[in-house]
Amino acid sequence: MNPLSIAALEQTAQRAAEHAYAPYSKYPVGAAVLAPDGTQYSGCNVENASFGLTNCAERTAVFKAVAAGHRQIACVAIYTPTPEPAAPCGACRQVLREFGPDMKVVSVCDGDGRIETTLSALLPNSFGPESL
Repeated sequence: MNPLSIAALEQTAQRAAEHAYAPYSKYPVGAAVLAPDGTQYSGCNVENASFGLTNCAERTAVFKAVAAGHRQIACVAIYTPTPEPAAPCGACRQVLREFGPDMKVVSVCDGDGRIETTLSALLPNSFGPESL
């Protein structure tokens, strides 16, 4: 994967965090996914007073990509305005798994920290469509 495309994806994720609706946690998150054809889709977290109905940034970005017709994701970038980067939550890992079991995962933050890994490393022995 091209370092320039990853840098652009990180910037898209950071811009997406500006649109987060996070009045309860005060934890705005932005994410961007990259389809194999190079198209980017961004998302932010959207909280709800009924906390179980909150949607994470990663899932928002995935759902936008799927709504546009994509069924594969090559990479996800996640941005948090924190000193240390945050990895995707378990629910997001499972949703991401559906569309790219070996996708690259990059998490960035306002500090110097960075996570670069793969989804298969974050979610080993995962459950997917082939498990049915």
